[in-house]
Amino acid sequence: MEQGERPYYVLRTLDRFTEYGDREAIVGVGWDCRLTYAQCRSMVLDMAATIRDAGIRPGTTVAVMLAHPPEGPLLQLALHLMGCRTAWVAAGTPYREVEEYLAQVEPEWFLYDTRTHGKKGREFAERLGLPVLCLGPDGLGPDLLSAPAAGVTPFDLDAATGAPETIFQTSGTTGMPKPVHHRASLNEQMATLADEWLAAGGPPLRHLTLSPLWFVAGQTSSLMNLVMGGVLYIMYRFEPGEFLATIEKYRANSTFISPLMFYELLDHPDVATTDCGSLELLSVGGAAASPARLREGVERFGPVIRITYGQSETPFISAFPNIAEDPARPNRIRSCGQPYGDVRVELRDDDGNPVPTGAVGEIWVASKLNFEGYWGRPDLTAEILVDGWVRTKDLAYADEEGYLHIVGRTQDMIITGIGCDHIFPRPIEEALATHPEVRAAAVIGVPDPELGEAAHAYVVRTDDATVTADELSELVRSRLTRLWAPRTIEFVEDLPRTGSGKANTKELKAKWAAEHVAVPAGAAG
Repeated sequence: MEQGERPYYVLRTLDRFTEYGDREAIVGVGWDCRLTYAQCRSMVLDMAATIRDAGIRPGTTVAVMLAHPPEGPLLQLALHLMGCRTAWVAAGTPYREVEEYLAQVEPEWFLYDTRTHGKKGREFAERLGLPVLCLGPDGLGPDLLSAPAAGVTPFDLDAATGAPETIFQTSGTTGMPKPVHHRASLNEQMATLADEWLAAGGPPLRHLTLSPLWFVAGQTSSLMNLVMGGVLYIMYRFEPGEFLATIEKYRANSTFISPLMFYELLDHPDVATTDCGSLELLSVGGAAASPARLREGVERFGPVIRITYGQSETPFISAFPNIAEDPARPNRIRSCGQPYGDVRVELRDDDGNPVPTGAVGEIWVASKLNFEGYWGRPDLTAEILVDGWVRTKDLAYADEEGYLHIVGRTQDMIITGIGCDHIFPRPIEEALATHPEVRAAAVIGVPDPELGEAAHAYVVRTDDATVTADELSELVRSRLTRLWAPRTIEFVEDLPRTGSGKANTKELKAKWAAEHVAVPAGAAG
């Protein structure tokens, strides 16, 4: 730790809590928990005092295993007030992946929520053999939700030192998780963006969040909302009917959901009768969204839908707010918007040279939100973080007004046919989703004896659908070309998802390899 380092963003946030006082800050939907800003400030200081007295010091790495409790954002602030490095464990991932992640991170303390992870948290704590802290009673360590023990000295903000850091366990759609390491510049920039929102005349948001804190999006949205003095409605599990009812009950004006969640909202019978008129920002991100379903959303919710694009390594890259059909630019709705804030974007070829407008290149990003690197993986860091730029591995072109149009990922590229042509899943998925009897679709590349590799589509149909694989194959052929039509199509009840709500292509590839079950979609060669 360098001399003079302090948790500035936490101190700045606590000053805001003092300013906002008795205004409502956090509502735990389903948790029977409502907290004012004054109560949040007191809870942060009480947690920090207990953490300090347990023996944790600045620079300590603390592995954190939680669900999505209302106290989560306050725990992060308390640990960062102590100058800790928090290493978040993604819930729902296999033990093997968690163990590999923790082996790379090498935590010195372990913290778990006894209310939701009592058994699993205890098992990991005993296996790791580390000192333990808990949220909730009956755990292996002190309960941070209890009042500090008698005789504990109140936390002195003037004595707060240390530079907070955060490590995230990635969702692992293309391989084993990589520990994504961010310094406090991430938090400081999010606080700045919150101030800029208010300075531009934006209202404090009443944000309904489903994003747990083991996702970068969960932490950034929570911090922004609390810094600007809004109300944060924390909901752990997604059920479309309950989600719609929560928007109506609390008059939430902002939320962030994945494309698959968005589709479930559109397909739920309650969407026609639930009052969602309070929504001003319905952000959809984490994966590509179907233009056909976005058009449905605009008809249902109005011009409040915002497409967002980012990654764990650099969470805010571009945004397309208030999307609507533009007859003069019919392809614009496929865009993920323009860079904003301090973000600079360049599209580059394989040699790292910028490509011209309209040409496909890899997205490179420079921003204060860029990550520090992959913890313990200098080899991967050197590949992705180059001269201050993050290589996203996403392929896109920019139109004449700078709107980004993503066509796929370099890892998702399907090389097919005698000419080794390059095709990508996203345009195929978008074409499939234009059919009214298709709820969702995901495309992967699979081995093919004639083409080398071909597109295989997993399709979720609507109830009572009659559309056939041949018809969908012809639909893609007519909208794209014969080359892009899926060689095979398989109808499934639902798509597997990662913890962040994306279609889990890793599981789909494993499913195909294990089963080789497909419905013929007609000759594509």
